[in-house]
Amino acid sequence: MRFAAFAFILLLSGSGQASFSQARVNNTQTLEKLFSRLSVVREDSIRLRINDSITAIVSSYVRSDSVFSHKFRNIRYLGQITSPDSKIKIITWNLLLTKEKSRYFCYFIRKEGKGKENKVYELSAYYTDDPIKKNVDYSQSDWYGALYYDIRPFKYRGNICWILLGIDYGNQLVTRKIIDVLNFSEDGSLLFGMKWFKSGDHITSREVFEYSSDGTMSLRFNSRNSIVFDHLVPINPLQKSDRKFYGSDYSFDAFIYEKELWNLKINVDARNRE
Repeated sequence: MRFAAFAFILLLSGSGQASFSQARVNNTQTLEKLFSRLSVVREDSIRLRINDSITAIVSSYVRSDSVFSHKFRNIRYLGQITSPDSKIKIITWNLLLTKEKSRYFCYFIRKEGKGKENKVYELSAYYTDDPIKKNVDYSQSDWYGALYYDIRPFKYRGNICWILLGIDYGNQLVTRKIIDVLNFSEDGSLLFGMKWFKSGDHITSREVFEYSSDGTMSLRFNSRNSIVFDHLVPINPLQKSDRKFYGSDYSFDAFIYEKELWNLKINVDARNRE
């Protein structure tokens, strides 16, 4: 499948390869301009129309045969990550609105094997103040909404799944960071979550961290078997129950993979073991 050029781009003369390469350049330039416009336009109706144009380009791109070999360059607000095993690619962005609810848009592309078309999953979600649940499995239809910035494959009991790191800005007072698990059902449906993360006596399907929207928090893979993150504490002990007053105390905790579970460890050495 060829990467279709955006509607107003003229068909180029010359070889098919030259036209294809030029289409990539044109679409990259068009996306740059569209995201730049989104950063300055304030009217919701115009922002929605711009986003429709972005979606048209990305929707064509994710269904192209070059989606795993090509990446848009220098587009600041478009997230693009590929798993180290080259089996999954994720493209995400968010649309900020003033009078309507802001939104997330996401494509998961799954490589199906040589000679087969890739499987494309298209997701969207509205911003919400509600917390992301730790003890339920989500699907394509009820996805919570986030921007993913890292992904790693992991083998569990002979099956491959992928661990996701993401961030959610849906609540104005609290930022959320997420460790989640991407999996697929037998019929190929997209699934999020797996009972895998142990904190004390509790085992949850994902881990969600909430902290002040004015603060920052690091969350990263530290090795093949460890995920390291800032330890979060309330700014004032009397505000312990309110996550909008939480921030980092500059120490680190981690989830370490042991005995088929990701186990929480407090106060770890965060130097990269790889």
